[in-house]
Amino acid sequence: TVPDPSNNQYETMCISLRELVKQNGWSENLKDVFVWVDFSCIPQANPSTQNLAIRSLAAYASSATYFIIVAPDTPHADLDDTCDLDTYQRRMWCRAEQVCHSMRNGTSGMYLAVRKDNALIPVISDFFRESLRVFEGELTCCRLEHKGTSACDRQSLVIPLLGLYGELYRAAKDGIKGGNAEALSSVEAFLKEIEEHQESVFPRTFQRVTWRKNKRYTEEVVLFGDLIDRMKYRIDHGIGFAIDTENTGTVSSKGSEFIRHGASDFLRHGVVHGASAHNQNVTVETAVGTLDDHVDK
Repeated sequence: TVPDPSNNQYETMCISLRELVKQNGWSENLKDVFVWVDFSCIPQANPSTQNLAIRSLAAYASSATYFIIVAPDTPHADLDDTCDLDTYQRRMWCRAEQVCHSMRNGTSGMYLAVRKDNALIPVISDFFRESLRVFEGELTCCRLEHKGTSACDRQSLVIPLLGLYGELYRAAKDGIKGGNAEALSSVEAFLKEIEEHQESVFPRTFQRVTWRKNKRYTEEVVLFGDLIDRMKYRIDHGIGFAIDTENTGTVSSKGSEFIRHGASDFLRHGVVHGASAHNQNVTVETAVGTLDDHVDK
């Protein structure tokens, strides 16, 4: 069904956008403003195209200048439930888009729009802590126990989150020599939280329930394995990033180039080449193959 039949979320969205325009002194005709809205920008009719678009969510979220969470209290269109900030925060994909944005941009450009009369509320500086445990979020595929498919949506996030973490880790390592203090503080806050809770932020494995020939199976599947440790090792030893000046799609900037003039853009425009697998006993499944299909050997 079409979401938001009451237009409550839509109206809150419009009010918050007008407020953002006012705060930034932009032209009210919005000629230079581009807005990405999940329902409108992800194809809904074709499941295959929809799935591909969902897989690109991490790229859109991390590239946005501003990120507004539109979550006013709204009755669910189909269920006897209320959609609000709490239900938004419980969903894995919602946590993922927040983390993908904040890991690259900080939280200074993130806002909450939960009420029409106060439509744009800056998030608190440590807001990311609420969403950092992406993989503890709720998923439809898990609720349906992966009937008709063996892949879990968790697996599709391994590569983009590994890449963003690599940028973050390298930025902290290289940016110390000349980065902006506020930006570095944001980077270090992320890394500290991840270091203290690495097993829950980047789970090595997860329990996946599937159905095969009308039988229910529970299996332990590798998610990140030891990829985070290997990523840190490569960066610490100067082999974490590759620079390809011939191909703009694979250029990686030095960490110091990610540190900008404010926390809102402390990470920009680097593409991480994944770690090669030294331990051949570890295989990571993803929605588009195994990790070895996507990383440098």
